[in-house]
Amino acid sequence: MVYEVLARKWRPQIFQDVVGQEHITQTLMNAVKEDRIAHAYLFGGARGVGKTSVARVFAKAINCRSGEPGTPCNTCPSCMEITSGSAMDVQEIDGASNRGIEEIRELRENIKYMPTSGRYRVYIIDEVHMLTLPAFNALLKTLEEPPSHVKFIFATTDPHKVPVTILSRCQRYDFKRIPPQNLILQLEKICQKEGFEISRTGLAVIAAKAEGSMRDAESLLDQVISFTGRKVEDADIADILGIMDRELIAEASLAVIEGSGPKCLEIVDRIYNYGYDTREFYRSLMDQFRNLAVSLIDPENQTLEMSDADRRELRRQAEIAGLERLQQYLNLLIAREEDLRTTSHPRLVLEAILIRLSRLGNLLSFEDILHKLELLEKRFTEGAVGCRIESGPAEVSESPGRYAAPESGPAQKEDRGWEGFLDYVSSKSIPFANVLRNWRLVGLQPDLVELAKGDNTFSASYLDDPERKKRLIEYCSEYFGKEMQIRVVAGEKAAPPLQSPGKNGLKAAVDLPGPIQDVLEIFKGEIQGDLHGKEKK
Repeated sequence: MVYEVLARKWRPQIFQDVVGQEHITQTLMNAVKEDRIAHAYLFGGARGVGKTSVARVFAKAINCRSGEPGTPCNTCPSCMEITSGSAMDVQEIDGASNRGIEEIRELRENIKYMPTSGRYRVYIIDEVHMLTLPAFNALLKTLEEPPSHVKFIFATTDPHKVPVTILSRCQRYDFKRIPPQNLILQLEKICQKEGFEISRTGLAVIAAKAEGSMRDAESLLDQVISFTGRKVEDADIADILGIMDRELIAEASLAVIEGSGPKCLEIVDRIYNYGYDTREFYRSLMDQFRNLAVSLIDPENQTLEMSDADRRELRRQAEIAGLERLQQYLNLLIAREEDLRTTSHPRLVLEAILIRLSRLGNLLSFEDILHKLELLEKRFTEGAVGCRIESGPAEVSESPGRYAAPESGPAQKEDRGWEGFLDYVSSKSIPFANVLRNWRLVGLQPDLVELAKGDNTFSASYLDDPERKKRLIEYCSEYFGKEMQIRVVAGEKAAPPLQSPGKNGLKAAVDLPGPIQDVLEIFKGEIQGDLHGKEKK
């Protein structure tokens, strides 16, 4: 007896057998029941999701005279001929090998003939996007006014390559990738019927490798069974399909999260000793960090198909890292993927990426740096005030009010303008004042200060923090000696302060990245030495 592969043996024979495409099968069933059958259909979607299978079932449904409306019986001569591929009234054409205008002209001649036994002649053209433009043009008139006994079904993995003039003459149905959960359920059904023993975790690995394709999943299962026999171990699946060991990926992600550079280098060495593909490892590592992030955002997500032990370990690592750091890991992995794909030294690039990932936890953002500086400055200021010793009893006088400024303070100066206020803020917080110098004073009223945002991204968002805005209001009230309010108005952003050659001359002379320029401007810093590391002469 000739062996039949699982993908052909388990090919859907009725609409109910199709997995993951209920939005299409239900529509087509209703169309057959109500006799609202269009003259042309376009089925688009990824490989192995059921396009040609649904086309065959549809051809049987509209030609079957024995079964229920919308459901072929699969026992009448018409259904059996279509199933075996010998039906004269249903022609399957490969668009890749019959793509010229001569083949389309021959098809136009054949459609004149009436069906031999069924109600309709059905032409299924697979990979229709491979037809030449003249061939498409030859089809236009036929699609616009086809004979009543002819139905066209086009299948393609690239619907965007089909001319608009063809699309407008067809009913289009987009097939989705089949969710992993549906793939696993179908594979379990096949294993049960065929007598295969395989764990749900192993089926989940096969489903992930299939990437939403039922045909690929069935072919991979066939490959695994051919190697191991009817009883399959999880380790065998990883070896046969070249899939990364889940434990190795978990070790790699944990080494990155814990910041262990030596462990990262050891894992890269093991990858090479095992003969794994570095790019496959990289993709698996990206999936691992994606799963870590998903486990924090949505722990019950169906894409996290794994054992309870793996799920607990995933959750543990995710809680150690936190969502913000996981996002940083993913951003770096995505940004460096092209480097690994194009390099001639994949091991070197992979080691560099893993070391960089392991160091991300030690890096601070600009916001964190500024916040730490503010806390440090506040600590020094409070310490200086607390250590002040009075030489004698202080004179008691009437308090002029809550916001009355001290005699030595800037409120007693004649200049109570914006520059004077900035000097006063500098005495409280130098970083705060440096940010404000990048803003523009729009208006100064008796009880209101109107400001326009600065030009760099950091200072422009500085007052978005309610606590910082509250501090600015307090500074204004203290300086002007009365209750003040702050209003941020729309308008032109402030021009950056002019830099004279000297302390910050290097910044003006060299085109530095935006974030570095912002930091230099906020902290009034400078770059020591030559930018390219050469000694100045």
